[in-house]
Amino acid sequence: MTPDVDSLSFEPLTPTSYLDRAAAAHGDRVAVVDGRSQWTYAELHDRCQRLAGGLTPLAGGRPVAVLAPNTHVALEAHYGVPWTGVPLVAVNTRLAADEVAYILAHSRAAVLIHDPSFDALADEVLARMDAPPRRIRSGQEYEDLLAAAQPLHRTPADERSLLSINYTSGTTGRPKGVMYHHRGAFLQALAMVGHTGLTPSSVHLWTLPMFHCNGWTFPWAVTAAAATHICLSKVDPTEIWRLLREEGVTHLNGAPTVLSMIAYAREAEPLEHTVRIATGGAPPSPSILRRTTELGFDVTHLYGLTETYGPAMLCDWRPEWNDRDAEARARLKARQGVGNMIACVPRVIAEDGTDVPADGITTGQIALRGNNLMLGYLDDPEATLAAVPDGWFRTGDIGVMHPDGYVELRDRSKDVIISGGENIASVEVEQAIMDHPAVLEVAVIAVPDERWGEVPAAYVTLHDGATATEAELIEHVKGRLARFKAPKTVVFAELPKTSTGKIQKFVLRDKAWTGSEKRIR
Repeated sequence: MTPDVDSLSFEPLTPTSYLDRAAAAHGDRVAVVDGRSQWTYAELHDRCQRLAGGLTPLAGGRPVAVLAPNTHVALEAHYGVPWTGVPLVAVNTRLAADEVAYILAHSRAAVLIHDPSFDALADEVLARMDAPPRRIRSGQEYEDLLAAAQPLHRTPADERSLLSINYTSGTTGRPKGVMYHHRGAFLQALAMVGHTGLTPSSVHLWTLPMFHCNGWTFPWAVTAAAATHICLSKVDPTEIWRLLREEGVTHLNGAPTVLSMIAYAREAEPLEHTVRIATGGAPPSPSILRRTTELGFDVTHLYGLTETYGPAMLCDWRPEWNDRDAEARARLKARQGVGNMIACVPRVIAEDGTDVPADGITTGQIALRGNNLMLGYLDDPEATLAAVPDGWFRTGDIGVMHPDGYVELRDRSKDVIISGGENIASVEVEQAIMDHPAVLEVAVIAVPDERWGEVPAAYVTLHDGATATEAELIEHVKGRLARFKAPKTVVFAELPKTSTGKIQKFVLRDKAWTGSEKRIR
């Protein structure tokens, strides 16, 4: 009899296998704490299998969407939905009804699981759809589904099959569906375990939305380490500080704005233990780094996009940098860094596709590839080809390569505003403003903001004889898009243009970021 060596030495990689291992090796230990409820790893394993069993006849082979804050339901979906054999669509809870309806229709979701706090939004979303998905409300209805279901546990035959679809606005008005595969999520989660030092003793607080790049793959990474998940429905500094002390939180992730909220909360006092924080979206400022260090936080700067499962690069700290002065350490820590341990070495390339000199001066576009890159954009081969013209993903971000191999951003995609870690497409906001009958022309750019890093600002030219107020235009946008996408200010002015009539956004940006902008009424 010939031995089956292939099956002996190969198993398709999937991040859901981390829960199998955690249940087998740490089944009696606490896996999840959500308010007053908690579950062991054995119980979490059973619940996720029952979720798969309950969803299978409802999904019919189509994706399952989840609209929920960072609760145990959102976490369970990261295992139960893939075990159903269908992709997970974790929906951004900050989007407007029209945006959510588009995502559900585009992904062809058969089921929507939603938190009761989004009852009104779900009502509006489903009413807009011609073929709405089956609705399951978390709470008693969700628990009844689990109780009546038989456990199910499907694993992929192909590790590069579709695991999840994450939607991002990118630089266009309509969001694109970024397709993740099982292999990429498995390896990316493993990298996060290694780079953030997760162990069975770790306690991870969910300050980063699980809908954002599947929580940078930490729903799987924390489980891979058999650490404890602490759910948090809302980023509340008072509650965060309570959990830091009472639950012994050792790890959390978030945008620099989250760091600021925590560091400058009235409850903030130095901790008796070190808390490791991974931050991305913008470089942490020297002042916030000093403050967090005083409080006992160890901050790591990460860089990535939805297309890269979150952090593709990180500022991998070198111990010899510890002897540098505070200013030098802050400057080094603000770098986007090097590829993570499962990624290919990142490149900074010129327009002709060649690598720029590693001199820390010559700029080029950051390009990435590796196992933690998307399969492509769902039903959008043209956008996929534009983003990946030659096997390297073009991030749209401009940076330099330092002689030591560390990348540093010098400019990002010109028209994408990153506010509090959320991407806002300026084109989308401009289109919403242009729907107002008084508006002739508009340009939307990022302007500095102390709390959010940067926020949208609109520069508007009105039709002759037309009138509109700042408040009126802001409310106009809020009625069409997610509220966080609305401009925080509106400047009424003639827009700077080239000789061919193209609006010069760089002129507006230069004035706004140098503080020389004067308000025009």
